[in-house]
Amino acid sequence: MLAGSALVLIPLAVLAIFFLLPLGGMLKHGLWQDGHVDFSAISDVLTRRRERRVLWFTLWSSTVATALTLLLGVPVAYVLYRLRFPGRAALRAIVAIPFVLPTVVVGVAFRSLLATNGPLGGLGLDGSAAAIVAALVFFNVSVVARTVGTAWEALDGHPAEVAEGLGARPAYVLRTVTLPMLRPAIASAATVVFLFCATAFGVVLTLGGLHYATVETEIYLLTTQFLDLRAAAVLSLLQLAVVLVLLLIAARAGSVATSRAVARTRSPRRQDLPSLVTCGLVVAALLAPLVTLSVRSLRARGQWSLAGYRSLGTEVATALRNSLVTAGGATVLAVALGAVVAVLVTRRAPRRRLRQAQRLFDGAFMLPLGVSAVTIGFGFLITLDSAPLDLRSSPALVIIAQALVGLPLVVRILVPALRGVDEHLRESAAGLGAPPWRVLATVDLPLVARPLLVAVGFAFAVAIGEFGATSFLARPDRPTLPVLIYRLIGRPGIENFQMALAASVVLALITAAVMGLVEGLRISGPKR
Repeated sequence: MLAGSALVLIPLAVLAIFFLLPLGGMLKHGLWQDGHVDFSAISDVLTRRRERRVLWFTLWSSTVATALTLLLGVPVAYVLYRLRFPGRAALRAIVAIPFVLPTVVVGVAFRSLLATNGPLGGLGLDGSAAAIVAALVFFNVSVVARTVGTAWEALDGHPAEVAEGLGARPAYVLRTVTLPMLRPAIASAATVVFLFCATAFGVVLTLGGLHYATVETEIYLLTTQFLDLRAAAVLSLLQLAVVLVLLLIAARAGSVATSRAVARTRSPRRQDLPSLVTCGLVVAALLAPLVTLSVRSLRARGQWSLAGYRSLGTEVATALRNSLVTAGGATVLAVALGAVVAVLVTRRAPRRRLRQAQRLFDGAFMLPLGVSAVTIGFGFLITLDSAPLDLRSSPALVIIAQALVGLPLVVRILVPALRGVDEHLRESAAGLGAPPWRVLATVDLPLVARPLLVAVGFAFAVAIGEFGATSFLARPDRPTLPVLIYRLIGRPGIENFQMALAASVVLALITAAVMGLVEGLRISGPKR
């Protein structure tokens, strides 16, 4: 009993100190006036013309990007999770890479693609709202593909097979049988994608410039440039309220269970051609910015050159080392906390109140997904600057911030895996006298070892590319590679820009390698 209580208290303490306390400190500095809470700032901010424009652009861009992501992601999910063909593992890895790419890298890649001298420069989209929406779709296609694809892979294929056997056309079967069964997964994916689009930071900051801003980038500008904490607090409150609603919707949609894996993958048929073409076009669109980035990194003043890579000297090497060290520490922390949370929320609760507590506990650790990383980063600076938590100058703050970003993903990967463990195996081990820790080590761990490695890969890839909170917390003499790339972009001179391109390619290659290992682990798992 004491061990169980300690397990609950450890992640709760981390969440309270490094999430709720900084968030509360930010809101206090913004809304606490003359010894009491003053909500007049809410009406003041929401009546500003600029803030209304920011809110509208956030809503508009997120809605359009979510719709396009679903339109493209569902066919991709079908191809990658229901069809069997050579190279499927490689395509899954390609589709998965954008989600964990550093936002600065994506911003640089899209600017290289859409710039006047870029391959698509003739479209005139550089610095446009369309470029931002395209980048948001680029990031989130993998979310739809993985969420819907996993549900599709586990779907009972018998009803569709019966309908086809009775002569129904594939399109009719899809509309009347398959999509209704997939509705919970699609709704969950749409909610999460909208959440990610509405809280995008680096890509909007890089591509939007001074013309376009979302709530996330506006919080950054209000805190760093205008020091308007009251307005930033209002936007943070609004963002938090929307996030809570979206997380509840996602949890409700995701709680609808689907049939376990009955249908098997099969080879493509003629009626699969539209989905295959769509998947091919999506993969090509995902590769285009990355290929352009790689090519541009090898061109200098109209000639092929390795100047950008030769210039990667001590400054970039130091930043890369800082990134690897902080990402490694963040991965250890995120996976350790995520494993504890996943174990606690998947254990069978004998009473209804305990089950409700489990759901609340699970939901609490999803909150970092939607709250501005900028808000948390700034909150760290203004709340963790005095004893006994004087960490303002400590490099540990970057590790903790990156761990908070990866923690919800670790939990979401491990929870389904642990729920899939047969409870009878645990009961048998316990009946033979094994204590809870031994049951966990001998029953659960071998069965979820592969998902655990996948969680490690995701946590590391997300941490090494984190930019929002790190841009606040990284010390000037200890920048991470994403922070240094952003600094290089802002420096004058073609040499700095070439160095930024080369560093972006290096960071993208590291991320691609990690995600390739993750997808290889997942696909090479036990056959159904």
